[in-house]
Amino acid sequence: MISCIIIDDEPFARDELAELLATHVDIDICGFASNAIEAMQAINSHKPELVFLDIQMPKISGMELIAMLDKDAMPRVVFVTAFDEYAIKAFEHHAFDYLLKPIDEARLNKTLERVRKDLTPKDLAAISPTLLPHLPCYSGNRLRVIPVEEVEYIFSDVGGIHVSTASGMVHTHMTLKTLEEKTPLMFCHRQYLISPSAIAEIELQDGGGEIITRSGTRVPVSRRFLKELKQRFGFQ
Repeated sequence: MISCIIIDDEPFARDELAELLATHVDIDICGFASNAIEAMQAINSHKPELVFLDIQMPKISGMELIAMLDKDAMPRVVFVTAFDEYAIKAFEHHAFDYLLKPIDEARLNKTLERVRKDLTPKDLAAISPTLLPHLPCYSGNRLRVIPVEEVEYIFSDVGGIHVSTASGMVHTHMTLKTLEEKTPLMFCHRQYLISPSAIAEIELQDGGGEIITRSGTRVPVSRRFLKELKQRFGFQ
């Protein structure tokens, strides 16, 4: 069975594609998502082999969502779009495949044949942003889109990945590794990323230290990352 997730902000489009896929007994639809935040949660939870991804979605586009995923666990991504220029761009930059809306059943069948034959996900770095302008987050039952420049620090614990901003704490399904690669934040501890612009002081201690942010929060610094932080600001 080939596990897949359908990501589209239009319920009718999701249902239409699901109905077409239902005729293929080897395709297992393990989840649906209507936006990037739900999509990340579904992808991290189900780890699908195949994702049908709408390019045009509100707040965070399909292209931006790709940049937020762990590239070492990237599924095969088939872009779905109503706009030819997006489809052509995706195809030229070696997305696994693309489908134009409304989806033609014969064209979908060809795509699925390619999926069955190809077990290697494509590298989508060419079309994903180098740095992310905002992060998909959540707080309770609210979905939040947080500009990266508002983030002071991010940390992980048994409860997940937590994003601290001047207005409070929210959470994200992105990994620390991807956040470090796709934002200006840098590691100061194996469980903490810090925004360089949020650093007011670094208090040196035996075996490491603490960062005091501009809002007055204390963030731990391990010996492993202290040298890099000091060099970042011109200290020896």
